[in-house]
Parts: sequence; structure tokens; C-alpha cells
Amino acid sequence: MLAKFFKLSENNTTVKKEVLAGLTTFSTMAYILAVNPSILSSTGMDFHALITATALAAAIGTLVMALYARLPIGVAPGMGLNAFFAYTIVAGMGYSWQFALTAVFLEGLIFILLSMFRIREAIINSIPENLKHAISVGIGLLIALIGMANAGIIETGMRHVGEGKLGGVILKMGNITSIGPLIALIGLIVSAVLMYRKVNASLLIGILAATVIGIPLGITHLPEGHLVSLPPSLAPIAFKLQFDKIFSLDMVMILFTLLMVNLFDTVGTLIGLCNKAGLLDEKGRLPRAKQALMADAVGTTAAGLLGTSVVTAYVESASGIAAGGKTGLTAFTVAIMFLLALFFAPVFAMIPQAATAPALIIVGMLMMGAVVKIDFNDVTEAIPAFLAIVMMPYTYSIAEGIVFGMLSYVLLKVLTGQYKQISPVMYVLACLFIITFLVK
Repeated sequence: MLAKFFKLSENNTTVKKEVLAGLTTFSTMAYILAVNPSILSSTGMDFHALITATALAAAIGTLVMALYARLPIGVAPGMGLNAFFAYTIVAGMGYSWQFALTAVFLEGLIFILLSMFRIREAIINSIPENLKHAISVGIGLLIALIGMANAGIIETGMRHVGEGKLGGVILKMGNITSIGPLIALIGLIVSAVLMYRKVNASLLIGILAATVIGIPLGITHLPEGHLVSLPPSLAPIAFKLQFDKIFSLDMVMILFTLLMVNLFDTVGTLIGLCNKAGLLDEKGRLPRAKQALMADAVGTTAAGLLGTSVVTAYVESASGIAAGGKTGLTAFTVAIMFLLALFFAPVFAMIPQAATAPALIIVGMLMMGAVVKIDFNDVTEAIPAFLAIVMMPYTYSIAEGIVFGMLSYVLLKVLTGQYKQISPVMYVLACLFIITFLVK
């Protein structure tokens, strides 16, 4: 039944391979179960309730991706967007977390409408081929950067030099002989050797090996007390919307920012991941784009009601794709794992970031392969692609990389008389990007 529904034979894959790929993706996404509650609880929201809300929002969005879009991509509350929720809307602007949840809920409804009328799909299809390959490469660099930073292989070199000023380099090598980097490098070698020998689930095995090795070294902390427990109640945060100020100018600006950032985070992630998985069609278009975009729209709407921040497609899904995931069964496995995590949170929480870092580094390397498909002979194609690639890791944002790539593409094509190569959608997006910069 699974093979027929998810069309496994047509995609040259198996149930075992898809499930292992889903486990790999989940293992690289599981950190959000701890990180998201940590960030949002700074607003006064209940930490334990946030664990439940995070897991349920991720499961709902990923189930839509699995059963409706049938793509191997996990969905969960997005990093960056949760920081915007906590530190900008609540801490910076002074609004309540209930008001912020209302903004999340409204954004989800708007995204559902945009997805139904294929507006988001039109945006994806308007992105030039070279930029699509560049997005994949840029995401790869960002993923590798995240993995190395999580493991402590690299760290910030900035330091205070007096009077609030910073000095030093932006990034530098971490203490490579400390436990975290050593565990990550061991996992990296284990995974690479297994990949060379074409062992299935090599990335997942590498994660598990690094986790086990970390036990005697003190970086993997075994759960204390019960391994299984009932999920914390959602009552303190669920259905706590506040509609009294939704027509304010602040709400308009909040919604615009959430829409723009989430739109291009998701679009960029979907393009990059599907390009890596070989799922784009001969014209470079995303299959079942409407269904895929509906996943984060439905997930975000549910997130606002459940009590958490905006959900988005996760770049960490690349680890499962690299492990062989090609269909919605991979995402279905991820969704089931998020539901199980509600009862086994202590077990999943024991996997240290240093253990998942090798998978992210290897995935970054694999996604770099798309760079050979970019035309660097035409400067009007090369510069936008280059900017899209480097600005993702430099700004720590997929959305910012896409903005720089697409804006420079439109400007260079217009200024060199090649304006006919630009679609109407690209012109509209360029104007929206400029407005976004002006209102920041």
C-alpha cells in the first residue's frame, strides 16, 4: 500500500530506504524541539507547552507535505522566524505573545490563499535556471556553516575592544581538540567511509555513532528519570489569539515581513532540495508546487492556533535526501517521529548538536555539485548567481541570498538591454524587495 501510494517503484526507491531517510532528516531537525521553546519562552510563554506545540505544528505541516505534496521534505517552526516573533514583535515592539500568535495565524491564512491561487507557484517558476542552481549551492554552504558552528569547529572571532566596539575576525577556527569538534570529525569520517562503501543510512549511522561515542566523553547526556511520559498540556498557550489590534500599521508591517521572509525561505529551500533530489522537471519547475507550498501554509495556520511561531520547509531535509529519500514516505516518517517525540522527548533530546553536524557538513558538500551547472561566462548570469550563493552563508539567511540574486539579475538585465529575458513576476518581486529594504 505504501509503495503504491507514494509511487516508490516509479522513483526507484524502497520502503526501507525512505524510512531510513526520514529518520536521518528527523535526527537533524530534532533540535528544534528544544531550541524553539527556549526562544519563545523568553516572551513569557510556557516552556513545556511549547514543546508540544512545536512537535504538533511540525507533524501537521510535514504530514501535508507527505500526503498531499508527496515530497521528501520536513516542515517545522523556522529558525529566524521564531527570533523575529520573540525579539522583534514581543521584546522590541512591546506587543504580547498573543498578538504575535495572531500575526502567525493571519499569515498562514494569507499563504493558504496565495497557494490556492498559485501565486507562490508562479514565483517559483519565474526564477531563472542559473539562480535555481545557485540557490541549491548557497543552501549547501549555509548548511555546512550551520553544522560546523553547531559542532564548534568554527566560531565567531569578534571580541569587545573597549567602548562597546568590536575587533577581530568575523569567523575563526574553534578549539579543534575539544570534545565537540572531535566528536563531529569522528562522525564525519565514519559517514564518509560508509558513503564510499555505499552503505544505506550512512549519515544516520554516523549520527548514532557520534552520539554513542559522546556518552563516555560527557557530551551526550543520558536521560534522567522516565524515558516515556505524556506530552505537556497545550492549555497555557493554545487558542490565545488577540484580534483587537489587527488593523494597526504595526500588524501590516509585521505581516509583510513574515510573508516576505517565509515566502523566500520556503521557495528557496524547496527549489534547492528538489534540485538536489532530481525532482525538478526538464524546465526546472518544481513538481506539485501548489501542494508543497500548501504544507507550510497549513502548518503555519495550525502553529498560530497551537501556540508557536511560523513553520517553513527545513533545509536539514537535505540530509534525508542525501540518504536516498525521494518521496513523501520520507516526510511521513519525519511526521511520525515528531508525534513520537511527544512521548520520547528525553530520548531525542540526548542527541548532541555535534553528532548531527557531520550530516549537515556532508549534505553541504553534496549540494555544492550544482555549481557546475551555472553559466559563469555571461556576467549578467554569473554575478546574480554568485551573490545568491555567497549571501546565504554570509547573512545566515536563504531569503537574503535570493533577494540579492534576484535584484541583481533584474538590474543587470535591464541595464544591458536584455530586459525581455525578465518575466513580469520578476519585475514585481524586485519592487517588493526594494520596498522591504526601505521599511527595515
